[in-house]
Amino acid sequence: MPAAPTPTSHFFTSLRSRLHYLDWGNPSAPLLILVHGGFDHARSWDWTARALAQDYHVIAPDLRGHGDSAWSPDGSYMMANFVYDLAQLVDLFDRTPVSIIGHSLGGSISLRYAGLFPDNVGKLIALEGLGLSPGRLKQKAEEQAPDTWRKWIDGRRAKAQRTARRYPTIEAAVGRMRERNEQLSLEQAMHLTQHGVNRNEDGSYSWKFDPYMNSSAPQAGTDDELPAFWARITCPTLLCLGNNSWASNPAKDGRMAHFRNARLVEFEDAGHWLHHDQFERFIAELRVFLQPEPASSAIDSAVRSIRP
Repeated sequence: MPAAPTPTSHFFTSLRSRLHYLDWGNPSAPLLILVHGGFDHARSWDWTARALAQDYHVIAPDLRGHGDSAWSPDGSYMMANFVYDLAQLVDLFDRTPVSIIGHSLGGSISLRYAGLFPDNVGKLIALEGLGLSPGRLKQKAEEQAPDTWRKWIDGRRAKAQRTARRYPTIEAAVGRMRERNEQLSLEQAMHLTQHGVNRNEDGSYSWKFDPYMNSSAPQAGTDDELPAFWARITCPTLLCLGNNSWASNPAKDGRMAHFRNARLVEFEDAGHWLHHDQFERFIAELRVFLQPEPASSAIDSAVRSIRP
């Protein structure tokens, strides 16, 4: 029986920041990039990467401000910078078209990238990465800009005066992890926590992500522009939704209509972290979706696209 694959750790530079990624080997296979969500890290994809590493060259980056990547010096995390980082990583491997799977924030980043560079992406999977629902966007549009800016400044000042939360034991940090997602098994929560914390000088533990990720600057909120990106995506796109999640259903709220070639899969008994909550079904859906199109289907698709 072959040994389970293990990743190697690497770094690259983007916008003067040292960013980290995991490489799961198999470099001659098709390239697959896994982009984690906010307050998460690349090791969150370990189960997915192990399941797919024999068929794909899996790369899992730590977003800036997360995992083992550098924090922003000014604590600012603009969406444009995240997308730039992904573009740098794709160019680093020079293996387009690539397949990309993104969760939450990672999904939003990946969808923007695919709209900007449609020829670089062959297959795209977004796990609840569509941003704010139309209803929430309408609420935000009714907010006065000066009020939004003042709220952000006051919030940043308050955060600067607080000490980052520390956990006396790894078990306490695991407990906090399970509070965020009650569907995690103890094994999952322990794995995610061990790779998601740093040990402090006093022996306590703190999360690796930058706590300033909690307060994005007002000009970073660009969810109302997302449909323009979605409309430019040309590759097959799989949208995934957990039925127990807070996320809005894109087929019901109209957002799915902006995509040229998208399909929605709903996962029962799954929340926002559906790739953990329903792992076996998630992998089964990925394997089917990521399979190359038969030559005849690709030709038929091309013919349909050029017909008037």
